Amino acid sequence: MGQLVMASIFARAVFYPSLGYNIFMSRVWGRHWYDRIDQTVIIGALPFRSLTEELVRKENVRGVITMNEEYETKFFVNTTEEWESFGVEQLRLSTIDILGVPTLENLKKGVDFVAKHRKRGSSVYVHCKAGRSRSATMVAAYLIHLHHWSPKKACDHIASIRPHIIIRSGQFKTLKNYYCELFSEEPDALCETKSTAAFK
Repeated sequence: MGQLVMASIFARAVFYPSLGYNIFMSRVWGRHWYDRIDQTVIIGALPFRSLTEELVRKENVRGVITMNEEYETKFFVNTTEEWESFGVEQLRLSTIDILGVPTLENLKKGVDFVAKHRKRGSSVYVHCKAGRSRSATMVAAYLIHLHHWSPKKACDHIASIRPHIIIRSGQFKTLKNYYCELFSEEPDALCETKSTAAFK
């Protein structure tokens, strides 16, 4: 518990400096604020209110998965009610920034949410602060579920589209657990037939 508290305190302390860095990298170096992974999922940084019309009209976003804690979206991002006024459903799966790991239960909730919108033919914007770590973990879980990909293949695919993602060891371990829970009954599942080195 102490480690989680310290991680949360650290994340709060560096939130605004790191957000400023992300804005700098986007405006000066051309780093994409968001990227489309497939016809359903877009991964990105904080969806500022100024992006709302673009996401809704151009990208057909009707669902938003927010991986941030509430303080991160307090001033710059639509509230749940504001998203609803644009016809967008929000799912918040709060995860501590930087060192936080989405829970297995939240990964399942997120994948179910995306699957629902996929059936409707609409897009889902999956975001954290920078669209690099927490959101990438969620998108990887979606790709694992959809394509039966290994965690490594899912992460590599996201990185091929959004090169600056970072999947940390704890997040990767959760993706492995997610994969094994989904496919452990299949005879060719990686978690049964290969060593854990396959996931590194």
